[in-house]
Amino acid sequence: MNNRFGSVRVKQLPETLDCEYARLLLSELSKTDRPSIVLDCSNMRQMDRESSLLLLRCLEEAIKSNGDVKLAEVPNGARRVLERTGMGRLFELFDTTADAVNSFRRLPIDLGSHSFDSLQTSENAA
Repeated sequence: MNNRFGSVRVKQLPETLDCEYARLLLSELSKTDRPSIVLDCSNMRQMDRESSLLLLRCLEEAIKSNGDVKLAEVPNGARRVLERTGMGRLFELFDTTADAVNSFRRLPIDLGSHSFDSLQTSENAA
């Protein structure tokens, strides 16, 4: 799928993340300009320290290239770990992979096309 950042890549994470998979994923991210990655977490059975660090490294690599990583179908246990550790604030979490992919297609709000006078007028009217 194409969007303004290029193609959105969906990566199905395995049940258990190992060093080899992490190395391949990080290598791919470092070679991509403006990566738009959705990590499908539906197969993950646990979110341990290594998994958490891998997710952070993926996000770091994507940001270095002006990209983003979004998480989809995160199991409840893993979602709780993300929320408890504060990592849930770093990632956008989506219930479905399709929702995560489509989120890359949304255009940001262009405040430049709105006049601040009209915003103030509407606030004063309230």
